[in-house]
Amino acid sequence: MALTGIQRDAAALAIARGQNVKTAAKETGVGLRTLHRWLTKDQDFQRRIDELRDDLFSQAVGRLSDLSGRAADTLGELLGSKDEKVRLQACRAVLESGFRLREATEWAARVAAIEEFLEERGAHAQAEEQAVQT
Repeated sequence: MALTGIQRDAAALAIARGQNVKTAAKETGVGLRTLHRWLTKDQDFQRRIDELRDDLFSQAVGRLSDLSGRAADTLGELLGSKDEKVRLQACRAVLESGFRLREATEWAARVAAIEEFLEERGAHAQAEEQAVQT
């Protein structure tokens, strides 16, 4: 029986989602040996798995982003709780999150500055090399 593109894509998706090879082969109707071959020797199949993983990760980040907003709203509500322990935990969570966010923002800015420096340095070195060649 010839395998369809749909089966191939289904197998790639199963692997991208973290299923083991045996389960992915069984669920998609692809032979175990065929799937192993695709995983070890077929670069297009491997790229498809990477694309699907990227898509799945992007979707998860989107969902987490939405949940983060809801979680922040809930923390804001908990800050008004009559229970001191609940208020204290909410305050800690807000302050810790703020600290982590600030730290991540600072690191991102540093990395961006380093990348810009390296790009400028590379462009300068390339210009010098071209000047020497002419």
